[in-house]
Amino acid sequence: MAAESIIRIPPYHYIHVLDQNSNVTRVEMGPKTYIRQDNERIVFAPTKMVMVPPRHYCIILNPVVRGADNAVQLDAVGQARLRHADLEIRLAQDPFPLYPGEELQQDVTPLQVVLANTALHLRALLDFEDDDEKHVAGDEWLFEGPGTYIPRKEVEVVETIQATIIRPNQAIRLQARKECVDRERNNRVTGEEWLVKRVGAYLPGVFEEVVDTVDAFVLTEKKALHLRATKTFRDSQGVARKTGEEWLVTMADTEAHIPDVYEEVLGVVDITTLNSCQYCVVCDPVDSKGKPQLGQKKVIKGEMSFFLQPGEWLENGIQDTYILSEDEGLLLRACRPFTDENEDGEEVTRKPGDRWLIQGPLEYVPPVEVEVLERRHAIPLAENEGIYVRDIKTGKVRAVIGHTYMLTQDEELWDKELPHYVEALLALGRNPSVDRSRDASEGGDETPRDRTRVVTYRVPHNAAVQVYDYKERKARVVFGPELVLLGPDEQFTVLSLSGGRPKRPHARRAICLLLGPDFCTDIVTIETADHARLQLQLAYNWHFEIPPAAEASRLFSVQDFVGDACKSLASRIRGAVAAITFDDFHKNSSRLINAAVFGFDAEGKLRNSLRFVPNGLVISSIDIQSVEPVDQRTRDALQRSVQLAIEITTNSQEATARHEAERLEQEARGRLERQKILDQAEAERARKELLELEALSTAVESTGAAKAEAQSRAEAARIEGEGAVQQAKLKAEAVAIETTSELQRLAKAREQELGFSKAQADLDVARAEALAAVEVKKFEAVIQALGASTIRDIAVAGPEMQAKLLQGLGIQSTLITDGSSPINLFTAAGGLLGILPKPSTA
Repeated sequence: MAAESIIRIPPYHYIHVLDQNSNVTRVEMGPKTYIRQDNERIVFAPTKMVMVPPRHYCIILNPVVRGADNAVQLDAVGQARLRHADLEIRLAQDPFPLYPGEELQQDVTPLQVVLANTALHLRALLDFEDDDEKHVAGDEWLFEGPGTYIPRKEVEVVETIQATIIRPNQAIRLQARKECVDRERNNRVTGEEWLVKRVGAYLPGVFEEVVDTVDAFVLTEKKALHLRATKTFRDSQGVARKTGEEWLVTMADTEAHIPDVYEEVLGVVDITTLNSCQYCVVCDPVDSKGKPQLGQKKVIKGEMSFFLQPGEWLENGIQDTYILSEDEGLLLRACRPFTDENEDGEEVTRKPGDRWLIQGPLEYVPPVEVEVLERRHAIPLAENEGIYVRDIKTGKVRAVIGHTYMLTQDEELWDKELPHYVEALLALGRNPSVDRSRDASEGGDETPRDRTRVVTYRVPHNAAVQVYDYKERKARVVFGPELVLLGPDEQFTVLSLSGGRPKRPHARRAICLLLGPDFCTDIVTIETADHARLQLQLAYNWHFEIPPAAEASRLFSVQDFVGDACKSLASRIRGAVAAITFDDFHKNSSRLINAAVFGFDAEGKLRNSLRFVPNGLVISSIDIQSVEPVDQRTRDALQRSVQLAIEITTNSQEATARHEAERLEQEARGRLERQKILDQAEAERARKELLELEALSTAVESTGAAKAEAQSRAEAARIEGEGAVQQAKLKAEAVAIETTSELQRLAKAREQELGFSKAQADLDVARAEALAAVEVKKFEAVIQALGASTIRDIAVAGPEMQAKLLQGLGIQSTLITDGSSPINLFTAAGGLLGILPKPSTA
């Protein structure tokens, strides 16, 4: 565009033209056709003017200076004068160009519409006056809607402020950013906060800042608000509050409370409701003047509902009134001296530490001077049940058995301690008769014992238990079946018995002594006179003789009667066996052991029992369960003798079996020979029949083979001929198919080639037509761009110039040749004179 000489400027367009001689740029506005001079340059192509529609504006940087008649002022050289670094806001007007140096800082922008309940926060950048109001730089104010804001270059928009909607039971908390006057004409200092509770839309002032939206606390009959003053002020009810003071706001004061800026909400207090069977103890109660009585207590009985004042708290929460039945009581203790009434209505002075018991039926609410130590119930006791009771003043312990009993104020339940092994035996709860064979280490259903209850033990049938009273120093024996109840100073006599095989001392403990009959098993090692060591497993049957009641305690005189009896019997057996040899003992073991244990009477007869005098234990019989040698040599000799006897018996049985087997074998052999002869005769007969059949089959086979061979050859020749014919037919069909398919392939190939050639030719034609159309359009565009007059001028420019040159030289005619082309001089003169040669008639 800079090289073009003719520039056509459409309407509402403009260009900048730079005069390169004076270096001044001017504006050319359309519509016009501008012919550029050689010393001029087009800065940019024709540009559309700036159009500002109604209710729009734009900002121009470095605007031009205009005169009183709105004409652009020029300097001495013709350049438009500019206000450098200045701004100009242009509103709706006719389209205008940008002069050299002007810049469109902000494009065309719609004017800002400020809605209702909205405002623009404005700040002055320069001093100016507007509608007789003077603003200095730094001033801030609001442009409140509804309205359209017309921008100024001296003012900037800081932000858009939206009105805050205040709903019922709601307020907004404002803070002053600097000293100002609020909308209610109250003076505010910097940092001051206040509440606006008026329902509706509130637009904060220019120096007001919305800190928060405060919701009201809706109070009900069951809820109150706990507040604390953060600064000395006067609340909404006109009451002066000091810093740190706490108070309650209830529904009686207001239905909804909005906390003030100097009120801190500590929480919502629920109402405390007591029914007719409840009470509570309020600590540090507040008096009628609102002052807390520190260290005091107050009892409040139901039915009642109240709020706990700040500083008050409930001791042990809401408590139920003590409702006592006929078999219940309360153990009380006085904490402070006071005057009380007893059951007869008489006044009684209680001192600190006094204890007394009240019994039902009644309802009782303890005053603040009384402490409830325990709620007691009458303890129902059956005929065989009891408890241990201890007098806390004298320390005496007694057992209460067989009737319902309630402890007095000077009594308490006493725990009876038993040895740990007795506790274990009682906790197992085993039947001594049924579970006597179970080991004590085996677990059982252990039930913890109530130590305040009287210890009971059921003595089974044919058993005895000894109880010793350490206070009276007497023992008593209880025979079963019976129930034993232990007194406070009584303990069971525990038996420590031997157990296992061989017997080990203190293997198990028992409270109950079984009187038998029963048995015990022991393993005894003995040695004969010839030093053969044997191990015997013996079983003793025993029982106790029941002594008179006065001498019943001697049953427990031997603590381990099982170990004592087994040791005594083993000693007798070892002494008797040591005097005889192994063979004698092996033959007469039972008689020797019975004689050693029971002995003989004066008449020389074997006794039938052995009695232990100290405790009345009687051994009635002995059973020898097994005899095993202990020495390895003795065991080997015994084993060899047994093996020899077994071998002799085995050989005898083998000889008998061998003889019987040989007899049976001879009989079987004879039957086998006879059967062989019969089988051979039968086989000869069968062979004769077989030879006859073979001869017959050979004749039949030769005849059939010849016939079959002739038939097969004929059939093979026939099949071979038919196969050759069929093969020739198939070959002819295959050749025909191949020829047809080849012809079809060639036809398809020619057809595809023709189609391809036609498509290619069509594409070439279309391409040539398109190129021709492009060339035509190009030529038309060039011709249209040049114009008819321009083409005419170009066409006549050469001859006219040559003619003018010849006229300037004064030459009438001339002939110019390159020297290589021949010239017809016979017709050259006529051509110069404009006489054309006559055409030939030949």
